Amino acid sequence: MEIQFVWQKEFSIGVESIDKEHQRLFKIINKLYAFKEDEATSQWACQEGVKFFKGHAIKHFSDEEAYMASIHYEGLEQHRRLHNGFRDHTLPTLERELEQTGYSPDAVEHFLGVCAGWLIGHTLTEDLAITGKHPRKQTHLLPADKLEAMKKAIIQLIFDMFHLESHLISDAYNGEKFGNGIYYRLIYGTRQNKEKQEVILVFEEKLLINTVGKILGIQTNKLDNMLVHAARYTARQFVEQIMEQFPTDKEYELKAENLLSYEQFQKIFEKESPHIKLLFDTGEGYFSYCAIAPHLLEGNIGTAIETDNAIDEVKKFLQSRKTAAQKPKVLVVDDSITMRQHMKELLSKEYDVSLAESGIAAIRTITLNKPDLVLLDYEMPVCDGRQTLEMLRSDPAFENVPVIFLTGRSDPESVKKVRSLKPAGYLLKHLNPEEIKKNIDLYFQKKNAQ
Repeated sequence: MEIQFVWQKEFSIGVESIDKEHQRLFKIINKLYAFKEDEATSQWACQEGVKFFKGHAIKHFSDEEAYMASIHYEGLEQHRRLHNGFRDHTLPTLERELEQTGYSPDAVEHFLGVCAGWLIGHTLTEDLAITGKHPRKQTHLLPADKLEAMKKAIIQLIFDMFHLESHLISDAYNGEKFGNGIYYRLIYGTRQNKEKQEVILVFEEKLLINTVGKILGIQTNKLDNMLVHAARYTARQFVEQIMEQFPTDKEYELKAENLLSYEQFQKIFEKESPHIKLLFDTGEGYFSYCAIAPHLLEGNIGTAIETDNAIDEVKKFLQSRKTAAQKPKVLVVDDSITMRQHMKELLSKEYDVSLAESGIAAIRTITLNKPDLVLLDYEMPVCDGRQTLEMLRSDPAFENVPVIFLTGRSDPESVKKVRSLKPAGYLLKHLNPEEIKKNIDLYFQKKNAQ
């Protein structure tokens, strides 16, 4: 599989020393891909290449932070935290996996994919923000020491309550969908209601079944009313235990709670990025703890759960989940926000539609929430549709994920290049929307008839 990460002009921030080091890191990743294909030298070359990449990355972080300090960049502490997270958590975790698997092809691809995705995303967002080319959304983040204490407190509390050995996957969770998620929102306010803070807990459904469900002695592998009610109050205790460990000079009390759909959860993320967004793997399922700075509540988020409507709201919530679960899952991958939204509007009535803006984001989304069908654009920057499908087909876990190209590219050569990757179809964007939907409907009809 020939993969090349090509330096593009969008990556340049205009600071020669930083741009050169970014290009060097791209080249190292490309060499590691080449080493991986050579079985004779694969393990030794990858071991040395990983050390080389890590050394350059750490030196680059130091040089970049020195440059930011020299220009008095206001986002230095946030930027340094991201560097520290990648250096102190992500890289060591990936290195352990490489060593434990003897540098297996899957582990090497995992290492390269994560490093490439991090480098691309970081360069196109945080690094471009240094010179003002990509204005960074201002968020009030916890100081690094408090965030670290928060991580430890959550991991300890998960162990104390459920005897699960969890570990942090990311401290920059961006609201990606994982499995069948439960989105539970708690809003706390002062007695005068002048200040509010909000916590959103995201549980993979199987996590609740394997923790609260087991404690209740529930034998089913599905959510029911009693389990959801028990989970609500368990979650409230969890949040309030965490809040007690980080006291303020104000007294907060619970003002409202909601069970959200994924779309409602996304709206909150779009409105204001949480200043705490932690994602954990508990061994029994994923769990995310998100907290948002005080803000005024908006409508159309969901009915607040009160004592007198809790039973009805939970029943409605379970019914809506049952309806949603019956919809096939479709992932739309396109770098055009207009096209993504257009496809969501076209398909969401009959399909559970997720969106990804790039090939790298698509891989992450597919890993967390395997779709029934991927609609993939061909022409995308950095990692195009063909490269994205190559990566999917190279991973045994995703080699059979059905992919239909939805693209404006109709030349015979482009079609020929992807034929060996066995796409489930090839649709052109200029088709009438009804014709596009008709083809997607037909795909699922044939699949269900098998």
